[in-house]
Amino acid sequence: MGWRKSLLNSTLRLMEKPHLAHVKNPAFLRTSADWKAALWFRPPSGTEFHKQTLSTDAGTLGITVSRSPSMRAGRVVLFAHGGGYVFGSPRTHRALVAQLCHRLECEGWIPDYRLAPEHPFPAALDDLRATYDHLVESGTSPKDIILAGDSAGGGLALALLLSLREDSAPLPAAVVAFSPLTDMTFSGASFSENRRSDVLLPAHRAKDAAEMYLKDCDPKNPKVSPLFGDFTGVPPIYLAAGTTEILRDDTLRLVEVLKQQNVETQLELQDDLPHVWPLFHGYLPEADQTLDRIAVWAKPLLSSEDES
Repeated sequence: MGWRKSLLNSTLRLMEKPHLAHVKNPAFLRTSADWKAALWFRPPSGTEFHKQTLSTDAGTLGITVSRSPSMRAGRVVLFAHGGGYVFGSPRTHRALVAQLCHRLECEGWIPDYRLAPEHPFPAALDDLRATYDHLVESGTSPKDIILAGDSAGGGLALALLLSLREDSAPLPAAVVAFSPLTDMTFSGASFSENRRSDVLLPAHRAKDAAEMYLKDCDPKNPKVSPLFGDFTGVPPIYLAAGTTEILRDDTLRLVEVLKQQNVETQLELQDDLPHVWPLFHGYLPEADQTLDRIAVWAKPLLSSEDES
């Protein structure tokens, strides 16, 4: 194991996992996640972030837009941040999105979707759908949109894909999900097998967050547990997960479902890397390598790439 990976895993196990295990106040989780992200994560040089608002049926939705010198007009990564549907924000993930967008020559859109427990399902999905619809209605070609997310946000991105398919709406060019939460029943073997080996996520708190988000929703509803959905006919999907995560099997079982439904799927399974390791770009070589691989995979899928 490389020393950077070893040091990161030890730090997360000693500091972050206990923090997530014991802090139950959503407001404190949100505040601490924001300031840690500002301290740890850096966007590429020249990146600019702009805030804008979108009027929705539920009120006003804030969106952070990432732009870099490499950006090509009309290409967008729509990113759903992680945080168990309870915390996280554009501030926690904007550096990751900027790094991905720099490689893809895309603009990044990160909606500040409503969080549980104040706003349970389907609030987050509604906000992500409103953002996608706005992009399309404003002239962005769906075939130049990459839908992406991490952890709960990865599950949310996949849920949006199912929602679009169900409504026969225009589908994006591709979907990218880092360590996605795809099964709110937590029935994967890794959820118990990797309770100790996962250096970041405490299993019992994942269930607590799910209860806050689900409220009265059936945990097998595909719009909260995409593992149980029908993906027939959807665009290519890139999935990344670590072997020691409690959510490992949320990815591995989804890959089998997608293969059975003839969906083009790219799996990146990495040994002993932490949950959503691409967050640690600039420090962890494997994080930058994953982002590079995604760019190589995804760029040819964008319709505007044919025009270059």
